[in-house]
Amino acid sequence: MAGVKLKSHPQGLVIMLAACLIAAFGFWYWALNILAPANTVVVIAEKRPVGNNSDLYPRWLGARELLLRGRDPYSSQVTRDIQTGFYGRALDAGNPADPVAQESFVYPLYVVFLMAPTVTLPFPVVMVIFRWLLLFASAFSVPLWMYAIGFRPRRLVLISSMLLAVSSFPAVEEYFQQNLSGLALLFLAAATAAAVRKWLTLSGFLLALATIKPDTTGLLVLWFLFWGIANWKERRRLLLSFGVSMTVLIVAGDLISPHWIGRFLAEVRRYPTYGTDPSILESLLPRRLAMFVTVTLLSGFLALCWRWRRCAAGSENFGWTLAWGATITLTVIPKLAAYNQLLLIPVFVMLVPRRRVFAFWPRTFSLAMFAGQAWQWLTAVALTVASYWMTADRLRTAALVPLYTFLAVPPLALMALVVGTLSSGTLRNRRIRVGE
Repeated sequence: MAGVKLKSHPQGLVIMLAACLIAAFGFWYWALNILAPANTVVVIAEKRPVGNNSDLYPRWLGARELLLRGRDPYSSQVTRDIQTGFYGRALDAGNPADPVAQESFVYPLYVVFLMAPTVTLPFPVVMVIFRWLLLFASAFSVPLWMYAIGFRPRRLVLISSMLLAVSSFPAVEEYFQQNLSGLALLFLAAATAAAVRKWLTLSGFLLALATIKPDTTGLLVLWFLFWGIANWKERRRLLLSFGVSMTVLIVAGDLISPHWIGRFLAEVRRYPTYGTDPSILESLLPRRLAMFVTVTLLSGFLALCWRWRRCAAGSENFGWTLAWGATITLTVIPKLAAYNQLLLIPVFVMLVPRRRVFAFWPRTFSLAMFAGQAWQWLTAVALTVASYWMTADRLRTAALVPLYTFLAVPPLALMALVVGTLSSGTLRNRRIRVGE
């Protein structure tokens, strides 16, 4: 593929890296020393039950109880044990002040195989391990997505991008909560890069592992399966590898906990009663209009998948499809958790380098998307500087300012994709390189 060359100078790249270092320091200082204390004050004032508050704990305890004691991780008894660790005590259904979220084991059972090496360790140690593991996952997904999309930046650009990824609110949320989204998205990014490399057997295996978070990765996994079926002769190894890997995971789970799928699906059906949020669309639009837009987006994505079903891995249209799938997932999924926005990495990789070659409207929405993200870094740095003379009370009132654009970034990304895709005919089959 021919390259679209964006010129940059070594001095400018060094300045960019320095700016990213400042942004990273400021953002983490804000998160650890301003946001976290402010949240603690709120929790204490509202008398919420407090335990380890780790999203990893239900998965870890469920895996430990199943693998070491043979207990069903979906059972109500294990759920109460999970609540005791997560909240510090079991929830009381008769207490209206108690949290709604049950923190039950709502994952495919085969996640226990990933947790197996940790089940004999104390959970505080496991928390520390996963905090760093998930940060590394956030960082290393960046070069994988870049490779998959065909973006070959200079080394300083790559380092700066990785630094910004681990200094974003999704990465901070992963650090504090240890949700497995970061790991599932690393598997997805690696599977995509492997497909571009034509390591299709490895790609299918990694796609199977990515299904530990089916709500987050499911749409893109389905795209890969459809993409594989569309050219069975050349891509059958991906499909066969995925099918065999999923069969092994499901059967292995059934051997250690018979009929687990039925219990898992029962928990999934219960989950909306206590564990879901409005989608981003439902947060921004009236419910009926949000439903209409959701159906329209999914229908449009299906049309794009059909149109680009034979595109080569690493091609321009392949990258557009990845970005569309990621953005639609974020806008329609009934979960506002920040860690899911790690899915924006391939969207940024697709859009930001192309801003100079886009027409007016795609460039405008791409810049608006980046501005929404940059607001978080800039205001966090400003609060970090201000913390040296502002009182703790005033800092607490301003602690959430960096998150004011949190819900705006995915819709802006969606608009950038819509107008960018419509105007991308002149960009087809061209690869972006920075710093040449």
